[in-house]
Amino acid sequence: MSSDVNPSTVPQRIVVQGPSGSGKSTLATALARALGVPYLELDSLYHLQGWTALDDDTFREEVARFASQSRWVSDGNYRVVRDLLWCRADLIVIIDLPRRQVIARLLRRTIRRALRREELWNGNRESLRNLISRDPERNIVLWSWNTHARYRDSVPDEARADAPRAEVRVLRGARAVDAFFRDLCA
Repeated sequence: MSSDVNPSTVPQRIVVQGPSGSGKSTLATALARALGVPYLELDSLYHLQGWTALDDDTFREEVARFASQSRWVSDGNYRVVRDLLWCRADLIVIIDLPRRQVIARLLRRTIRRALRREELWNGNRESLRNLISRDPERNIVLWSWNTHARYRDSVPDEARADAPRAEVRVLRGARAVDAFFRDLCA
């Protein structure tokens, strides 16, 4: 943990959620590093080699093991494990950037990763071919477009109802995300 961070005022378990391309992993990684706590990117656990999905039971077991720790940061939007993380979280952060900004970020990121053949998790790489697919399960831009409103309309209320002991913070805009990070980690 950074020597400037007061551990008595910092949440011990933080979940970061938001649409694909909103900056969940970027914020969660920076938080975990600044706070000196374990980090779990749910995508890295769920997506096995060849984009094969981890079975739900094993996924839940692995997430439960991670969530049992006293301090951590996690990001991802998997309903199948939401209860395991939310019930232990002190803070649930929901990133709510404008759809146009999220889609622009996502397009830049996807094209960069595909052209550079960047490995994501377990040997998986994004493909430019997926950007022309009409299947949101393959096209991350369509997925984000279709799910974007959920993080404004329903996820904050679901978090407040299903995780009553956690503080729920909705960060509307990149400046709010930056200010949140500075305030928490200063």
